[in-house]
Amino acid sequence: MNNEKTKFLLYKTDNNNISIDVIIGDETIWATQKSMSELFGVSVATISRHLKDIFELGELDPKVVITKSVITTQHGAISGKTQSKETNFYNLDAIISVGYRVNSLQATHFRQWATKTLNEYMIKGFVLDDDRLKQGSNLLDKDYFDELLERVRSIRASERRVWQKITDIFAEISSDYDKDSPITKHFYANVQNKFHYAITGQTGAEIIYTHADRNKPHMGLITWENSPDGRILKRDTKIAKNYLEEKQIKQLERNVSSYFDYVEDLIERHNTFTMQEFSDSIDRFLTFREYKILPNNGTVSAKMAKDKASIEYNEFNKTQKINSDFDKEVHKMIQDNK
Repeated sequence: MNNEKTKFLLYKTDNNNISIDVIIGDETIWATQKSMSELFGVSVATISRHLKDIFELGELDPKVVITKSVITTQHGAISGKTQSKETNFYNLDAIISVGYRVNSLQATHFRQWATKTLNEYMIKGFVLDDDRLKQGSNLLDKDYFDELLERVRSIRASERRVWQKITDIFAEISSDYDKDSPITKHFYANVQNKFHYAITGQTGAEIIYTHADRNKPHMGLITWENSPDGRILKRDTKIAKNYLEEKQIKQLERNVSSYFDYVEDLIERHNTFTMQEFSDSIDRFLTFREYKILPNNGTVSAKMAKDKASIEYNEFNKTQKINSDFDKEVHKMIQDNK
């Protein structure tokens, strides 16, 4: 067992990140009664009483959930001098059992969190402190970076749309991921625009707004759902990628694929990400490849672009010439009867 104490991030409240001093070993974490008292906001005596009850009731076996380890502390009487003593450490099972018995606000927060997310975060370990992960330790005797890499590759191989894959990876590997964070909302709103701007110098909304034109062939579209001979639908006109030339699309796809490779490489070298770091990694990647970096949110909103496309489509559709399957059959019959 590793006797080195470290901070382990358990969960977050609205105001704080709740961490606990632990040692790591035997695929679990171990904490002292003092650490548990700080975690649950009660006295050491209260923790001791609850542990006594747990053992007397046979809920847990003390031989299994307790280990002894030597810790070094500051000597109380002599400045600059330390002292070492053997101390009981209690494993995760004991911590959880105590948490469900303690009557305090902090313990209530713990129970709310534990009920909802304990298995995911404790077993997978993806909310561990960044500094700890960066040490490359095989925390809980598992190679978390390999598992994280496997998740990223699984997402890449999925049938999800490419932008959904990037947002899935963002959620999966950001150590402080919070779906309600302003960083998350900004990332989700701009991830497509970062790549569109790099290739075209325009955001997705700007591409639609400047290219949708009722007077152009196919309303300015290069491709659409039923292309090349089928009807153009209104939804086709609201997808920025449909206005891009084949060369631009290949550049876009090549850059997104290369970005996935870049992220995998960082994970293989035991790098970790906060939400902000992951968001910034796209700019760093595009800068290295000498592409333009999106400086702001663009000059055209998504609503403006969709409204413009709708107006243009409504006029374009009145004159849209379609050679349907029925038309083709009629034409064939006419030709056959000549």
